[in-house]
Amino acid sequence: MWRRSNIKRRVSLIKSKGFTLIEVIVGMALMGIALLGLAQLFMVSVMNNMRSDNITHATFLAQQKIDYLRNLTATELSSWLNPENELIDTNNDGTLDFRRITLIQSSGTSWDVSILVFAAAEIEKATGTLIQNPDQYRVKANMSTTIR
Repeated sequence: MWRRSNIKRRVSLIKSKGFTLIEVIVGMALMGIALLGLAQLFMVSVMNNMRSDNITHATFLAQQKIDYLRNLTATELSSWLNPENELIDTNNDGTLDFRRITLIQSSGTSWDVSILVFAAAEIEKATGTLIQNPDQYRVKANMSTTIR
């Protein structure tokens, strides 16, 4: 009798090893849901990185223009074409990436400079419209300074 119960216990242990088909399907479903959430988080992260990259490029372009203007003489600043409109291809792939608008106003012995940098989507908009409402057209960089 002792042997019989021992055999039954071994048989029940053998039967309980492994997974049933339902357990496998439920496990795969849970893994799929978890991976789907991670994929969505990854996409949001990629989009935020691209947005940050655009803002960084725009800020660099605005600062670059300010540095260039600081090196000009008073005569050159006085004869500046206002407003200056530039279409910029940052990576030389033949596609325009940014639009930079430079405004210079003389105020006595100094010049007030404003640089607006927009995404390529705003290339077709009128310059005056962009200058009046930069936030409405999602300005990427808006820098102002005074040059003496």
